Amino acid sequence: MGRLQGWRQAETTELLAGPSRQPPPASRLPPTASRLPPPASRLPPPAAAAKAEASAAPRGGAGRGRLFLLAEHSPRAAGEGAAPPYSFPSAAPRRSHHEHRRLPHLQPLGEDDVQRQGLQEWCSMLPRQPQLSVTFQLRLHCNFKCRGQGIRPHGSAQLFMATSDLMSELQKDSIQLDEDSERKVVKMLLRLLEDKNGEVQNLAVKCLGPLVGKVKEYQVETIVDALCANMRSDKEQLRDVAGIGLKTVLSELPPAATGSGLATSVCRKITGQLTSAIAQQEDVAVQLEALDILSDMLSRLGAPLGAFHASLLHCLLPQLSSPRLAVRKRAVGALGHLAAACSTDLFVELADHLLDRLPGPRAPASPAAIRTLIQCLGSVGRQAGHRLGTHLDRLVPLVEEFCNLDDDELRESCLQAFEAFLRKCPKEMGPHVPSVTSLCLQYIKHDPNYNYDSDGEEEQMETEDSEFSEQESEDEYSDDDDMSWKVRRAAAKCLAALISSRPDLLTNFHCTLAPVLIRRFREREENVKADVFGAYIVLLRQTRPPKGWLGEEPTQSGSNLQMLRGQVPLVIKALQRQLKDRSVRARQGCFSLLTELAGVLPGSLAEHMPVLVAGIIFSLADRSSSSTIRMDALAFLQGLLGTEPAEAFHPQLPALLPPVMACVADPFYKIAAEALLVLQELVRALWPLDGPRLLDPEPYIGEMSAATLARLRATDLDQEVKERAISCMGHLVGHLGDRLGDNLEPSLLLLLDRLRNEITRLSAVKALTLVAVSPLRIDLQPILAEALPILASFLRKNQRALRLATLAALAALAQSQGLGLPPSAVRAVLAELPSLVSENDMHVAQLAVDFLATVTRAQPDSLAEVSGPVLAELLRLLRSPLLPAGVLAAAEGFLQALVGTRPPCVDYAELVGLLTAPVYEQVADGGPGLHKQVFHSLARCVAALAVACPQEVAGTVNRLVSDARSPSSSPGVKVLAFLSLAEVGQVAGPGPQQELKAVLLEALGSPSEDVRAAASYALGRVGAGNLPDFLPFLLGQMEAEPRRRYLLLHSLREALGAAQPDSLKPYAEDIWALLFQRCEGAEEGTRGVVAECLGKLVLVNPPFLLPRLRKQLAAGQPHTRCTVITALKFLISDQPHPIDPILKTFVGEFMESLQDPDLNVRRATLAFFNSAVHNKPSLVRDLLDDILPLLYQETKIRRDLIREVEMGPFKHTVDDGLDVRKAAFECMYSLLESCLGQLDICEFLNHVEDGLKDHYDIRGLLLSVLGHFTKNCLLPPGQMLTFIMLARLATLCPVPVLQRVDRLIEPLRATCTAKVKAGSVKQEFEKQDELKRSAMRAVAALLTIPEVGKSPIMADFSSQIRSNPELATLFESIQKDSASAPSTDSMELS
Repeated sequence: MGRLQGWRQAETTELLAGPSRQPPPASRLPPTASRLPPPASRLPPPAAAAKAEASAAPRGGAGRGRLFLLAEHSPRAAGEGAAPPYSFPSAAPRRSHHEHRRLPHLQPLGEDDVQRQGLQEWCSMLPRQPQLSVTFQLRLHCNFKCRGQGIRPHGSAQLFMATSDLMSELQKDSIQLDEDSERKVVKMLLRLLEDKNGEVQNLAVKCLGPLVGKVKEYQVETIVDALCANMRSDKEQLRDVAGIGLKTVLSELPPAATGSGLATSVCRKITGQLTSAIAQQEDVAVQLEALDILSDMLSRLGAPLGAFHASLLHCLLPQLSSPRLAVRKRAVGALGHLAAACSTDLFVELADHLLDRLPGPRAPASPAAIRTLIQCLGSVGRQAGHRLGTHLDRLVPLVEEFCNLDDDELRESCLQAFEAFLRKCPKEMGPHVPSVTSLCLQYIKHDPNYNYDSDGEEEQMETEDSEFSEQESEDEYSDDDDMSWKVRRAAAKCLAALISSRPDLLTNFHCTLAPVLIRRFREREENVKADVFGAYIVLLRQTRPPKGWLGEEPTQSGSNLQMLRGQVPLVIKALQRQLKDRSVRARQGCFSLLTELAGVLPGSLAEHMPVLVAGIIFSLADRSSSSTIRMDALAFLQGLLGTEPAEAFHPQLPALLPPVMACVADPFYKIAAEALLVLQELVRALWPLDGPRLLDPEPYIGEMSAATLARLRATDLDQEVKERAISCMGHLVGHLGDRLGDNLEPSLLLLLDRLRNEITRLSAVKALTLVAVSPLRIDLQPILAEALPILASFLRKNQRALRLATLAALAALAQSQGLGLPPSAVRAVLAELPSLVSENDMHVAQLAVDFLATVTRAQPDSLAEVSGPVLAELLRLLRSPLLPAGVLAAAEGFLQALVGTRPPCVDYAELVGLLTAPVYEQVADGGPGLHKQVFHSLARCVAALAVACPQEVAGTVNRLVSDARSPSSSPGVKVLAFLSLAEVGQVAGPGPQQELKAVLLEALGSPSEDVRAAASYALGRVGAGNLPDFLPFLLGQMEAEPRRRYLLLHSLREALGAAQPDSLKPYAEDIWALLFQRCEGAEEGTRGVVAECLGKLVLVNPPFLLPRLRKQLAAGQPHTRCTVITALKFLISDQPHPIDPILKTFVGEFMESLQDPDLNVRRATLAFFNSAVHNKPSLVRDLLDDILPLLYQETKIRRDLIREVEMGPFKHTVDDGLDVRKAAFECMYSLLESCLGQLDICEFLNHVEDGLKDHYDIRGLLLSVLGHFTKNCLLPPGQMLTFIMLARLATLCPVPVLQRVDRLIEPLRATCTAKVKAGSVKQEFEKQDELKRSAMRAVAALLTIPEVGKSPIMADFSSQIRSNPELATLFESIQKDSASAPSTDSMELS
C-alpha cells in the first residue's frame, strides 16, 4: 500500500513537471500482472475511437479534458500513421452520471511500442487510487496520453487545471505525502511560481498555504528560502509573487502558543533576509515588499523573534527618514507591531528615540519628518499603548503643541495619537484630559472652507446641481484639496475614546461635549457625520443607568439623565433635516442615534413624534436607494412602539399606516417580514388587551387584516415571512377579533391550515394561544374539533419547543373555552399526558399538570379514563428530590381540583392514602428513606387537600397527631406528620391546642434529629396561625427549657417569618428583649439564629426598630455588635421591599463597623456589605468612595494577627486575619459584578497583585479575579469559584490588566513552579494541584486579550509551560474544559 501511495503522489509531481519530463524507467514502476497488447485487428479506427471517447467523456470537472482526448486523433497527431498508445474503451451513448464517473481500465492500442510499456503501467495505477478524485485522474490520464504521442498539450491551460486539482487535493485532510513526494511537489510548485502565465502563478501561490501543513519542516524552509531569493529578483512580477507567497506561508504557520517550533524557525530564517532587503535602499520595491512581510510577521509571531528584536529595531528606525512616503508608512506599521512584542529595554529605547527626534514646535524641521514621527507614536499607541504610560507626561505636551501647527495632516495624526493614548492609558491620560478635550472641541469644528452660521448658505449647499456652486468650485476651491474633514473625523473619534474611557467625567461631558456634538450633526461630510453620531451614541450608552433592584436611580445617573432629557429637543431639532437627507448613511445614523436615545430615556420622544414619523415615512417611501434604509426605518419604528406611549401615535396613524402596509406587500422578504413585525407591534401597542381602547380601530382594521391575509394565503413565501404573517394574524384576532367581522372565520381557518403544516405549525400554535387567552372570548368552535387532535399529535413530537407551546395553547383553550371543548377531542389530548408527567423535563411536566387541573375543573368526566395513569406518574414525580416550586404548586392545584369537583373525581381519603403510602410503607426501623425534600412536598400536598375539603380538616389533624404520638410510628411517619401539621396549621388553623402543644414539646426531645427539626418547624408554623396562644407559650418555654433553646429559636424564626406583621406588633417588645438576652451566647450557631430572628422582627416595623438596632450597635458588647450586623444581612432580599429606602439611609453608619476593633464584627460587616452589593447594589453604590478605602485596608496582611501554636514537637502558624481578608476579597469580586463603573480599576488591581502573594485560599480566589473577565463557564463545584473569578478582569477591563501583565505573570509563574515539601500530607499536594489549576485558568484567561500574547514575559512563560510536560498537559485540559463548557450570563459566588 505504501508503494501505491508513493506512485499516486509521484503522478501528481510528474504532471506538474510539464511535457519535457519523461515517464519513469520501467525498473521504478510497481510490479503488475503482464498485459499483452490486443491484436491490431481489434483496435477501433481512429475516427470511431475519437467519437467513442467524445461520447464517453464525463461532464463537470472532467469536461475540460475532452479537447485533449480529441486532439490525439487529429491529423497532426496521426500524421506519421502512428497508432495512439492509450484510449478509453468505447461506451454506449447513454450512460448515467455515476457510470461516467467510474474511470475504466486503460487499454493499450499498439503492440510494437515497447517503450510505452512504462507509461501503460503508470496510467494503470490511476484507477486504483481512492484518494485522488476522478477529475484529477482523468486529467492526469489525458496529459500522459498527449505526452506519449509526443504531442504538447495546451501548456498553460493544462498546468492551470492540474494545479487547480492539486489545490483541491491538498485541502483534503486525507491526503498524505511521503518524503520523496513532498520534495517533488515542493520543487514543482516553486517552478510554477516562475511560470509565465499569471493565473498559474496565482494558483501555485494558493497551493503553498495548505502545503505548509502537509510537508515536513525542512521542506517549509526550502520554500521560504526560494521565496526570499525570488524577492530579490529583477523581475517585478516574480517579486510580487514571492511576496504574496511569503505572506501566505506565514499566515498558515501554527502559532507559537500551540507548541510548534515551525513558526519560530521559519521566521528566524526569514528575518535575516528581510532585514538585509530593507537595509539596501537601491530597490524601493524590494524594500516595500520586505516591510510588508515583516509587519505581517511581527503582528502574528512577534514574541518568538525576541533574539532579532534589537536588529529589527535598528533596521526599521532609519527607514523613518526615508525620502519615500510609502517606505515611511510601512516602517511605522512594522514599528508598532514590534513595540508590542519587544522587551522593556527596547521599548524604552524606541520611545526615547521618537521623543528625542521630535523637535520643538518652533524648531526648524521637515513637516514630513514630524508627521512620520507623530504617526509612529500613534501606531505604537494603538499596538502597545499600555506600555507608553510612563512616557505620556513628556509626550502629550509635545503632541499638543504640534496640533496648533497649520498642517491638517499633522493635526489628524496628533488626534489619532491622542485617541490611542486615551484608549490604552486612560488613567495616565487623566491630567491631560482638559487640554485634549479643548483640542478636540476646537478641531471638530475645523472647516475653514465652509460657513455653517448661515442657514441660507447651507440650504444652497444642499441644492442639487446649483450653477453658482459649480462655478465657485471650479474657479476658487475644490473639495478634492480639502483635508480638513480628516481633522474633524479624527477629533470626533478622539471624543468617542475620551467618553468611553472616562465614565467618571460623564456629568462634565454632558455640559461641555454634548452641545458641541449636537451642533455638529449638521456636518456636511458624510464620513465625519457618521463619527459625530457615533461619539454621541457612546455618550448615550455611558449615560444608561446601571441595572439595580431599587426602582430609584443612583444620584449621579439621575442627574445625568436629567441633563440628557434637556438635550432631547436640541437633538430632534438638529436631526429634523437629517432625517430627510438624500444620504442613506446619514439617515441610518439618525435612526441609530434615536434608537439609543429612546432606550436610555423611554418616553422622551413622544412630544416629537410628528418629526420622527415624517422622517420614517420619508425613508419608507424611498425606493431609489437600497432596501437597507427601509429596514432600518421599520426597526426604528418598532423600537419606538415599545418605548413611547401609545397616545403619541394616535394622531400619526393615518399617515403612518399606508407606507407600512406597502412594506408588508413588498416583494423583498426581509422588508415584508420587518413590516409584519411592525404591524404586530402597532396592534399590540395601540389596542392593548389590558386597557381601554382610546383609538377606534374601525378605519384601519380592514386594511390591516386584508394585507395580513394576503400574506397568510400566499404559499410561495420565505419562511420568516410566513412565521411573521401567522404571528401578526394571531395578534389581530386576539386584539381586534371582535371587529374583524367576515374576516374572522377565514383567518381562523387559515391558522388551522398552517397548524397542519410541519414548517409553520410552531408559529400557528403560538398564534392560537394568543387568540385563546384574549379577553375578547373569540368563538373558536369552527376549528376546535379539528385543532385539538392535531395539538394532541404534537405532544408526541421530539421538538421540545413545540411540546411546550402546545401545552400552553391547550391550557389557554381549556381556560377560555371550557365546556365548549369537544369531549372526544379532549380525551384524545388527555391520553398523551401521562408520559409528559415525568422528571425528565420538569417544565413540560408543570405545563401538563396545569392543563390537567384546568380540564378537571371544566370537564371532570373526561378525566375518568386517564386519572389512574396520570396519578401514578404524578405521585412518582412528587417523590423526586429535585421538584421545582412551580411543579409542586401545579400538583397542588391538580390535587385540589380532583377532590373539589362534585362528585369528586377521587375520594379525599383515598388520595391522602396514595400520597402518604411511600412513607408508611417504609420499614419502621429504617429511618426516613426518602429525601428530606420529598417529605416537605408531600406535606404541602396534604395541606392543599385539606384546604379543598374543609370538612376533612379536623379528622386529618387528629390522624396526624395520633401518628406523631404513636410509639410505633417510624421516624419517617413522624416527620411527615409534623410537617403536614405545620402546613395544615398554617392554612387551616392549629386544631386541638393542648394536645398539639404536648406532642410538639415531647418531640423536641426525640432521639431522631429529623424528628426534632420537623417538630421545631411545626411548632413555629402552627404558632404563626394562633399567635395569642402559641407565642407566649413559646417564649415561656425558652426561659424554662435552656437545653431546647436552640430548637425553640428555630420555631420562633418560623413564626416570625410566617405570621402577618400587624399581628406580631403586640409581641415585638417581648421578643426584642428576649433576643438581645441571647446575643452574648457562647455558641455561634445560636447567635446566628438570633440574628435571623432579629432581622425578621425588624421587618415588622422598620421605621421604629431599625434606629433601635443601630443604637444597639453602638452600645453592645462584641458578640452583640456582631449579631446586630449579621441581622442586617437578613434585611436584604433580592426583590424590592418597603424597608429599602429606610435601610439606605442607615447603611453608611452600619458600614462604619469596618473600623471596629473586633475581627468578628469586621467580618460580619463585610458579609453584610457583600450581600448588599450582590442583591441591591444601589444601597451602597453612592457610598463607595468612603467604603472602598476601608475595604482595601482589610485586604492587607497584619503581622500582629499571626501567631504560632505549639502542637507537641511541631509549631503551627495561625493567621487570625485570614477569614477577614477572604471576606474582603469576596466583596471585591461582587463589586466587579455590579459596581464596576464606580471602581478605580488600577487601584483595584494593586490589591489584587498583593493578594496573589497571600495565603493559598486567597490566591485561589484572586487567580479567579484575574481571569473572570473572559467568560463565565459552568464547571464542577470544586472548580467553580476559581474559574468564575478568573473570568473577570481580562474581559471587562482588558486595558488595565494589559498594562501590568508583566507584573501579574510572576506570581503565576511562582505558583506553577512551586514544589511541595517532601513528606507533606496528601492534602498539601491536593491544595498545590488545585492552585496550579487556578493559575493555569488565569493564564488561559489572560491569553484571550489579543495583545497579551505579544508580551515577551508572557511568551517566555508560555514556552516554560510547554516545555514542562505536567504543566503542558494541565494547560491543554483547561483549554479543552473552557472550550466545551457552556457559557452563562452570571454565576454566583458561594
